[in-house]
Amino acid sequence: MQFPSPVAVKWIADFIGAKIIGNNIGYATGINEIHKVEPGDLVFVDHPKYYEKCINSNASFIIINKETAVPEEKALLLVNNPFDAYCKIVQHFRPFEPSSKMISSSATIGEGSFIYPNAFIGNHVSIGNNTIIYPNVTIMDHCIVGHNVVVQPGTVIGSSAFYYNTKKDREVWYKKMPDCGRVIIEDDVEIGAGCTIDRGVSHDTIIGKGTKMDNMIHIGHDTVIGKNCLIAAQVGIAGVVTLKDGVTLWGQVGVSKTLTIGANAVILAQSGVGGDLEGNKAYFGSPVQDARVKQKEMVWVKRIPELWDKVMGKKGGG
Repeated sequence: MQFPSPVAVKWIADFIGAKIIGNNIGYATGINEIHKVEPGDLVFVDHPKYYEKCINSNASFIIINKETAVPEEKALLLVNNPFDAYCKIVQHFRPFEPSSKMISSSATIGEGSFIYPNAFIGNHVSIGNNTIIYPNVTIMDHCIVGHNVVVQPGTVIGSSAFYYNTKKDREVWYKKMPDCGRVIIEDDVEIGAGCTIDRGVSHDTIIGKGTKMDNMIHIGHDTVIGKNCLIAAQVGIAGVVTLKDGVTLWGQVGVSKTLTIGANAVILAQSGVGGDLEGNKAYFGSPVQDARVKQKEMVWVKRIPELWDKVMGKKGGG
C-alpha cells in the first residue's frame, strides 16, 4: 500500500513507540510485506530466520524486535512487537469504513457500464467504461476494474487475504494480518461465476489484460496474472504467485504459493504445481512434469500387469 504522501520515519517511530537506528531523516512512501517490498517501503520482521532477508531487501525502513547492523541509507524501527506495530500503521492509513448502500457514494463507474441489481460495489471502487457487473457480484473497497470487463454472477473481488502471523507460543496461534492491498482487474478481462479473488496483503492482486477465467476459480493474495491467460473451472491459485503472459491452466489445477509459471506454459487438468515452471511447455501430473514424459510413464504403468504376467510365466515355466 502506498501512503497518500511520504511519511517521515520520525513520525512513524513516535506513532508506534519505536527507537530509530540508522537513517532518521528519511520518508516512507508505503508499507509492504517481505514478498513485495519496493524502495521507500516500510516492512516488519519478527523472526530471526528472516532478519537478514528483510534488512537486505528493497525495503528502506524495517520494523524489527532486535537491534542489529543496518545499511547506511536504511533505518530500523526497534519495538517489542513488530506485528502489532505493523497492524497499527495499516489500520491508521486504511481504517475500516462501513458502507450502507449497495453502490457506495465514493465508487466511480465509467460511461456505458451496467451494474445489475443486488451487486455490491464498495467504498472507493473504480469501474471503467463498458463493463458489466452481473447480479450478486461483490467488489470490495479500493478495488479497480478496467474497461470492457465482464464479471459473472456471484463472484467476489477483493475478499480478505488468507494470511496470518503465526506464533505457537501464544494462546491464539494465528493472528490475522490486516490487508491493505487491492485487486486490480485490467481491461478486457472476463471472470466467470462464483470466483473469489483475494486482495493483496499490502500490495495488489492483479488480473492482466485480456485474461479469461471460467467459473469457481480462487486466486490468492498478491498473485499477479499476466495478459491473455486462460484459466478453466475449479483452479486454485495460492498467494504471491506470478503467471506470465499467455499461461493456460486447465480444470482443477492447483498452484502452490510464491512461485512463477513462465509465459505460454500449459498445465493440463488436475495437475499440481509446487515450484517454478519454464514457459512454452506443457505440463501434467502432481507434482507436474513435462507432459510428454508423464504420458509415457502412464503408458508403462498400464503395462505393468502384462509385464508381471510375462515374468511370472517365465519363472513358472522354468
